Amino acid sequence: MDSRMVFVLLWMLLLSTSTGIKLDGNGYVDVVIAISSKVPQDNRLIDKIKKMATEGSLYLYHALDEKVYFREATILVPPQWNGTNFTKARTEIDNANPSYGFEPYTKQYGECGAEGEYIHFTPEYLLNDTFIELYGSRGRIFVHEWAHLRWGVFDECNGEKPFYHSNGRIEATRCSKNIKVEFYEVTAGGSLQQCSIDPQTLLPTEGCKIFLNRNEITNRSIMFLPGLDAVTTFCHENDHNYEAPNMQNKKCGKATWTVIFEDSVDKDALRSLKPLQSPPPPPSFKVVQRKQRVVCLILDVSKSMEGSRILQQQQAATHFLRHIIEDQARVGIASFSTFASTLSPLTTIDSDTTRENLIKLLPKVAGGWTKMCLGLSQGLQILREDNGDALGDEIVFLTDGQTDNIAGCVQSAVQSGAIIHTLAFSDSAAPELTEMAIKTGGKFLSPNDKTTSNQLMDAFASLTLSTGDYTNEPVQLESVGARTSDWFNGTVSVDQTVGNKTSFVIIYEINFPSVYIQSPSGSVYTQTNLSHDVSQKTVTLNIPGTTEHGDWKYSIQTTILQALTLTVTSQATQADFSDGTKPMIMFAEVSQNYRPVINADVWATLESETGSVHTLRLLDNGAGADAFQDDGIYSRYFIKMVNGRSSLKVRVKNQDGQTRFAVLYIHGSVEWGIYTYLWGCQPPLIPEAEEEEESFEVTLSGTAPPNFPPNRITDLSAVIQEDTVLLNWTAPGEDLDQGRAKSYEIRWSFDLKMLRFNFSNGYSVNTTAVSPQETGSVEQHSFNLNITIQNGTTIFFAVQSEDKQNAKSETSNIAQASKILPGPKSSGISNPDMNFTGLVISLCVVTMIICFIVVFAVKCRKLSAQSDMALIVSNECQNNLYA
Repeated sequence: MDSRMVFVLLWMLLLSTSTGIKLDGNGYVDVVIAISSKVPQDNRLIDKIKKMATEGSLYLYHALDEKVYFREATILVPPQWNGTNFTKARTEIDNANPSYGFEPYTKQYGECGAEGEYIHFTPEYLLNDTFIELYGSRGRIFVHEWAHLRWGVFDECNGEKPFYHSNGRIEATRCSKNIKVEFYEVTAGGSLQQCSIDPQTLLPTEGCKIFLNRNEITNRSIMFLPGLDAVTTFCHENDHNYEAPNMQNKKCGKATWTVIFEDSVDKDALRSLKPLQSPPPPPSFKVVQRKQRVVCLILDVSKSMEGSRILQQQQAATHFLRHIIEDQARVGIASFSTFASTLSPLTTIDSDTTRENLIKLLPKVAGGWTKMCLGLSQGLQILREDNGDALGDEIVFLTDGQTDNIAGCVQSAVQSGAIIHTLAFSDSAAPELTEMAIKTGGKFLSPNDKTTSNQLMDAFASLTLSTGDYTNEPVQLESVGARTSDWFNGTVSVDQTVGNKTSFVIIYEINFPSVYIQSPSGSVYTQTNLSHDVSQKTVTLNIPGTTEHGDWKYSIQTTILQALTLTVTSQATQADFSDGTKPMIMFAEVSQNYRPVINADVWATLESETGSVHTLRLLDNGAGADAFQDDGIYSRYFIKMVNGRSSLKVRVKNQDGQTRFAVLYIHGSVEWGIYTYLWGCQPPLIPEAEEEEESFEVTLSGTAPPNFPPNRITDLSAVIQEDTVLLNWTAPGEDLDQGRAKSYEIRWSFDLKMLRFNFSNGYSVNTTAVSPQETGSVEQHSFNLNITIQNGTTIFFAVQSEDKQNAKSETSNIAQASKILPGPKSSGISNPDMNFTGLVISLCVVTMIICFIVVFAVKCRKLSAQSDMALIVSNECQNNLYA
């Protein structure tokens, strides 16, 4: 594998999260379009983005009954571009995804109706107008992606299964079914011929193309063919193709229009909004720039911070200043207790000497009252020194939050425009700390103060700002602690993607231990190679140059009982590379240069403030909490919620050498005479361990956590072999995707809609012999329907699960199967007037006089995908069409 950094993006989300984008009246505001720092300056991009959003606004207005449009958007340009200042916005800055080519796409992690993470565009797509012919209007594609991002709908085509059987007929996967299609193979000479049939599936072979008659296309649907001029809206219930084996039916089981108006974040507003009386004005744009990062540390030195807390604060802030904050950032330091003071004005990080000088200024003594508002005011004053305001600057506010009322200054802090990260260093910290972080787009973290815990170090290490240049961003390889009077041993794997500026930091509680660190080649580092800070009780090993790749072994010996912790950080070697009533979902995105990494071993550890620890393996199997199989996003429900704050850490490892890149698929279409054919899908070494950390808080509304039913099955499939039905699905759990369900209820019908909306009215299947397996297992069940299944018959199947408390899951996706017996001539299929049409088109191609080809594309995504939203523009071309 090439040397590119693999990273983990981690979210802990309630199912009802909101984002930074807002619907204000009929207009969307706070839409941020961020250009990666790797994109060279080209001011044409700004004009193209404005044009795309303006076209998209009008298209959106017509698509949703003239109710909504884009009112305001902010275009965020990189620091090296000439521009103005950074405005308030927490954004995802994305590199181009090698799996997608030039194609726009949207990352969706959640369930049906849940908002996505971001939309991704490339400069090539925006600057090269040839792609308008290839994909269709950029504004149309923007709205297609917006529907993924904002409303949580999915594609209505299927690149892996473009055909299916329906009551003896071969149908194309599409929505609406009113779209007239025909099937042909294109010969080397450019003529059309009947499609060949696969003798096993009795469906068209891979070379078969789907042709649309442009004169008969309806106005739906945007999630199927937005590039067609006739398409202006989404599929409604009255013309939704429930039979189509596409992701929309699998994840939602209903029309996209229904999801938007009944399940999305905008459902209440969309139902109550009145249509605009006239077309909306163009969006207003603000072009702003990310300047150098500006951060102020505001540190609590009140009496309640005495003892181990003030020392842990010093150790963690030292780690942040020495290893985490990037070069050329500007950092200030303030402290507060009864009074607040400036320990350092804003200082540019331009050398190791500057870092060490800042470390010397960190507070070491605690005493006095906890006057948090004074600390906030002092920090904001420091931030305003550079340009008169704090807009877009960051605050790291650490406090144990005791004995003070911070409510009086939360509003002014939020209005400052600063991004405020709050670190609550006790179990009684003020709830306003969470509110400030959420309202300003910052992080809320709640590390505990146990001496064996590295949570405060991990919290500071998580405060990075991605710019798209991952060579300058720290990667935490290890964070572990123990209390022992003997040996503290372990292994840290350093793979070829990292190795610059690698450091081992050991913190001890009482006495300086003996430290031995061995490189993969056998070199041993001991006390003579380490730097020892007696006052901070910290021992550090900095590896010069590029760290040797492989397993590094550490052995730390102490002769007295004391707490020991180890933190290992590194950087990439080169550039190429709630209330408790709802469950939470953990997401960990594992990728290398934004290319999905699959088959990894991903574990999440959750530690509450009371000390309880839960460990869960996250899965990328497309079942339960996981939206898509093999997309590099590992997910799991978390249901063992307790009152108070908890911290979440994720570790990623290579799974017995099986970890690899995902293979993604693309889909497209070509206009040919009066026809448009949809062409089939073609397919376009991993780090050992890495960690990310977040915090969250739960306040239970009752005396005990609720009982959750088994998760909805979303991958049910069915096959009919002679008169035997074979069903396959992934086992749900007793509670969502945890444990083992008690039983299954399987029903079938000749009527899909009846089964979908009235499951209990379907014919029942005997399941006494089916004993549910552990969650995540592959379930199979075969049975006879006790009827003679006629040739050409299509039957629909669905499953519900039940737990020990008799709570039932939602009805699964509807699986369908057809009994198709091969006829005497099964080598191909023919369409009406096929020969005549083929002749005309063949002549058209040969003469090149009365016919030309206009190319545009439709992507059926195998991979599709909460935090503040960003629409991403990046600079590397990829290999995909559009999502």
